Amino acid sequence: MEKAISTAIVSGELEPGELLTVPTLATSFEVSATPVREALLELVQRGFVEPVRNKGFRVTAVSEQELTNLADIRMLIEPPSMGKLALSFDISELSIMREIAERIVEGARTSNLKFYLEGDMEFHSRLTAMLGNPILTDLVDNLRAKARLSNLKKMADSGHLTTSAAEHHELLDALEASNSELAEEVMSRHIGHTIGIWAGRDES
Repeated sequence: MEKAISTAIVSGELEPGELLTVPTLATSFEVSATPVREALLELVQRGFVEPVRNKGFRVTAVSEQELTNLADIRMLIEPPSMGKLALSFDISELSIMREIAERIVEGARTSNLKFYLEGDMEFHSRLTAMLGNPILTDLVDNLRAKARLSNLKKMADSGHLTTSAAEHHELLDALEASNSELAEEVMSRHIGHTIGIWAGRDES
């Protein structure tokens, strides 16, 4: 339940400032009130929502500065990590990773943001985990989850999201070729979208 609500928040389906109530969400997701309440309380701890006395929970906003700060930290960590992985990538993992990458592309093509985001999170988490450092994996997962891709729906509707989705296959191409420099370049470009086109800004 927490994953479903956080995905809706990250994608912009649930917008910053929007008031959420347990009964409304329970009806929307067709579940009982208990898992919704537990999920919202966990999301309070993660900073996705804040409690509003006697009303429910409000979706928090991530400022442009916070978004930039998150991207800066990710740039320090993820591109070098993918460069390192290129030197030790287990080719036996390529088939499953291609399948996940293709799910991401399909999510972008059909404007299914839930499908896209779930695939995206699994893709990057699995790749990072291949480096064998669980602390690194948790850190990357948390940094990625904190970003809000408010322009994602507009990108999907316009077809521009497919360009970003294709970068997952580009990254796999670089890993398969043991090309550290290319892996870092693709990952840097991918992260750049969080403060660029995914945030509604021009990257030119």
